[in-house]
Amino acid sequence: MIIVGVGANLPGPGQVDARGTCEAALRGLEERGVQVAALSPWYESEPVPRSDQPWYVNAVARLTCHHGASELLTLLHEVEAAFGRVRGAANAARTLDLDLLDFDGAVSDEGAWPVMPHPRMHARAFVLLPLRDIAPDWTHPVSCLGLDTLIADLPPDQRIRRV
Repeated sequence: MIIVGVGANLPGPGQVDARGTCEAALRGLEERGVQVAALSPWYESEPVPRSDQPWYVNAVARLTCHHGASELLTLLHEVEAAFGRVRGAANAARTLDLDLLDFDGAVSDEGAWPVMPHPRMHARAFVLLPLRDIAPDWTHPVSCLGLDTLIADLPPDQRIRRV
């Protein structure tokens, strides 16, 4: 199962709102031969770590494609750039964020690129709650913990709501 996080908290090109940008980016992936097999409901989440940035809109998608993990991540970065993403400071506000979270349960060797699974996904409500909507039986490839356990272990200060 290939799992990608989708999010944004700034307007995209043409001042399209964050959700509209995310939806357009998913269509852009499909135009590049990557199928969206499932998409979670949309959520709004407070920035992590907390800041005065606008809240994010987030979802998680299950994809199918014929790319390897590194090819797919390169493609995700190309789509981000096409929608105005500029990589700068860590945790900065962004027009689009496409994170490769899990690629068929792969676990990367130390120093490999991309790092699989995503190194912070297990600690983010904006990943785990939408992921549970589309893959409730998913387990973390390293810890082997299920979503209910990972969600129960989240810090209580991550505010998130389904929209």
